[in-house]
Amino acid sequence: MPEAARRGLLVDYGGVLTTSVTRSFRAFCLALGIPPNLAKDVFVEAYQAVEGDGPVHQVEIGRLSPEEFAAGLAETLTARSGRDVAAEGLIEKLFAEVALDERMLTAVAAARRAGVRTGLLSNSWGREGYPRERFGELFDTVVISGEVGIRKPDPAIFSLAVDRIGLPAATCVFVDDLDTNILAAEAAGMTGVLHRDADQTLPRLADLLDVDLALLGSAQ
Repeated sequence: MPEAARRGLLVDYGGVLTTSVTRSFRAFCLALGIPPNLAKDVFVEAYQAVEGDGPVHQVEIGRLSPEEFAAGLAETLTARSGRDVAAEGLIEKLFAEVALDERMLTAVAAARRAGVRTGLLSNSWGREGYPRERFGELFDTVVISGEVGIRKPDPAIFSLAVDRIGLPAATCVFVDDLDTNILAAEAAGMTGVLHRDADQTLPRLADLLDVDLALLGSAQ
């Protein structure tokens, strides 16, 4: 299939439309004096199997409230670090250094204006934390795990997203910052783009979507 045939764009939120979640998690761990990659490791381990009963899995499918999730995650981090990790304010502290990536947001909006159908496909830690006031400009459809009861990398959530965007999977591009989710999207028939930063992702999207790179938030 020619790359220009891709007419759908599905994007993750944290780490794609925002600055690095991993760096924020690392900063949290360093500030607390626990192993610097511990929060990231707990997070990534939750993606290694579709089924699971840990706090990350449960909050992402909406079975735990953010408060219950924070309590469970604090227990996990405490047990694995040997240091007392408090549940109060835990989610906010983990994401304290995360900010919106305006270049990526501009790219999604520009792609949509150019006729590409766009969607958000995000695993959530509660309803808060999304710039929902901007969704109308950015997306034709929104699939958030806690609202649909399925999480990445479950194949069912990719099927749902493709159904909602209204295009064949083979014509859709999916952007995520986790290898596991990219592999799952590709298994569902989509073209995966592993995101590290806008400088790498935007030229790839320009090629796949056949949209002028200048419209996709290139550096000023």
